[in-house]
Amino acid sequence: MGIQIIVTRDFAAMSEVAADIAKRKIRETLKKKKEAVLGLATGNSPTGLYKHLAKAANKGEFDSTKCRSFNLDEYVGLPGENVQQRVMHPESYAYFMIQEFFSLLKGKFIETNVPFGSLIEQKKLMAELKANPQDWEAKGTDKGKSIVINSPKSEYLAWVKKEILDGYARKIRKTGGIDLQIIGVGGRGHVAFHESGIPFKGSNVMLVKLDDNTIANAVADGHFAVKKDSPNYAVSMGAELVYKAKTVILLANGERKTEPVTQSLLGDPTPDIPISYGQLYAKNGGELIYVLDRIAGRDLLANKKALDGKGMKIREVG
Repeated sequence: MGIQIIVTRDFAAMSEVAADIAKRKIRETLKKKKEAVLGLATGNSPTGLYKHLAKAANKGEFDSTKCRSFNLDEYVGLPGENVQQRVMHPESYAYFMIQEFFSLLKGKFIETNVPFGSLIEQKKLMAELKANPQDWEAKGTDKGKSIVINSPKSEYLAWVKKEILDGYARKIRKTGGIDLQIIGVGGRGHVAFHESGIPFKGSNVMLVKLDDNTIANAVADGHFAVKKDSPNYAVSMGAELVYKAKTVILLANGERKTEPVTQSLLGDPTPDIPISYGQLYAKNGGELIYVLDRIAGRDLLANKKALDGKGMKIREVG
């Protein structure tokens, strides 16, 4: 399928263009089978797209009652005395999706899924990891690490592996896989909580120890009042799983995204920039569509010849 790059004038145009592509893909999928399975992202980038999709569904442009969704990631360790409080914490991604998308739909999805991070007790997790170092290994070259649980003796870690991590992956497989995946881009080119430096291979559904910088930024950006309230872990789809979808739409806007977006396509695939795995995905037949605002796409526009040489097509819209 290859890689398409669409550069739009601003966030509003990016959102509208991406929503039009998403609507078309959903309709095409529903002509072929009974339901469309969507992979969804949180963060600022997809918020405009979600509003357009909700309006389109409510006007009957596609049937939202025939859609099922799986979100990319969820925190472990949100403040709260119980699971319900953690799920409905204002910074949980479950809460985000209700606010930004699901509550806007008149016709509700068949089912919505968010990784089961809120079921994990962070203090218990940290204690079990400390007490059972032989049960796991940390993978990654930077401060953010994938905590790979092997054949654990700890009952708690065995439960996390079987039910929280492998369980989410099993549920996705049971639906036949994701038809359309929406992703954003982190400032270092990460997707979801697949942090820079975590290997591609084996990055299915992961338990991630968050980068100290990620934790500090969550406080600095006002998501959490103090560092002790900010989660230290997350459950996340990895790049290898994300790029198993039939179609991936990548959204990026603003100056912070310019460098990782550019490097992800002009450089070689590297775990240092997790979204660069998309090059391998497209090479193996996946359909990858970058929808960018003019700032995020600036350096790609300046390197059209290099993109052509790699078989990538870029065009401006609006």
